[in-house]
Amino acid sequence: MADLSVNICGVDFKNPVIPASGVFGYGREYEELFPLNKLGGIATKGTTLNLRKGNLSPRIAETPSGMLNSVGLQNPGIDHFIDTDLPYLLTKNLLILANIAGSTPDECAETAAKLDGTDVHMIELNISCPNVKQGGAAFGTSCEMAAEVTKKVRAATKKPLVVKLSPNVTSIAEIAKAVESAGADAVSLINTLLGMRIDINTGRPILKNNVGGLSGPAVFPVAVRMVWQVANAVKIPVIGMGGVSSGRDAIELMIAGASAVQVGAAIFTDPYAPVKIIDEMNEFLDNKGIKSVRDIIGTVKPW
Repeated sequence: MADLSVNICGVDFKNPVIPASGVFGYGREYEELFPLNKLGGIATKGTTLNLRKGNLSPRIAETPSGMLNSVGLQNPGIDHFIDTDLPYLLTKNLLILANIAGSTPDECAETAAKLDGTDVHMIELNISCPNVKQGGAAFGTSCEMAAEVTKKVRAATKKPLVVKLSPNVTSIAEIAKAVESAGADAVSLINTLLGMRIDINTGRPILKNNVGGLSGPAVFPVAVRMVWQVANAVKIPVIGMGGVSSGRDAIELMIAGASAVQVGAAIFTDPYAPVKIIDEMNEFLDNKGIKSVRDIIGTVKPW
């Protein structure tokens, strides 16, 4: 068997496959299907400083080769996570990327500070959220805002900091360089693409929030392109995601420059997807005679 272990920001992962934030909750439901320690890690449900009830329904819509969601970061708040969900996850022998979000840089920093004294292994900062102090524009849509929130969170914690980037920008490489300069230890990408569907019988958008985030196989080529661009623009590790549905997809993202991959929408159609992807990656590497998955990272040969 090939060596699937990777190291990101000094943290050793037994394999590079991580369920993405928002699709795996805090892991409890999936443990009924397979041992969580088969995974490289888990990116927890996006957690905010205080409880959020999320958006009104309908907030999920199917699309060809994907899905739209506008859940609205429904979560019980950081204190509940620390008191109830984190102790459970810490018994499962896997690495925990605590995904956090907020409406202001200070709120994000306060949430991160609460995690600094815990045993989470990494913090993943979602900068696709609206910054209420900047008129509702997402943190991740400008270099200045992305750097500002990253700087605040960096000052609030000594944990390895992964910044999750939005693809809804002109140049994701420039955003990545901005958060690297502001203290990010790694970046993860891509978050969902903004999309919309309309019910032609009623004339109303299918989602109550009108628009939502597009994920699934439809976004995979965009993810490959953006991972490749970012990996060539920064010196920090890249965690790739966006439409990963198979071991071959995961291998492709790593060849593009990702050091690990997150699996999202595929889990909704097949809850065993992450463990199947691990097995498929190993089979591919064995068939190619590649001893370590680390040997393929960033090996794409552009024309």
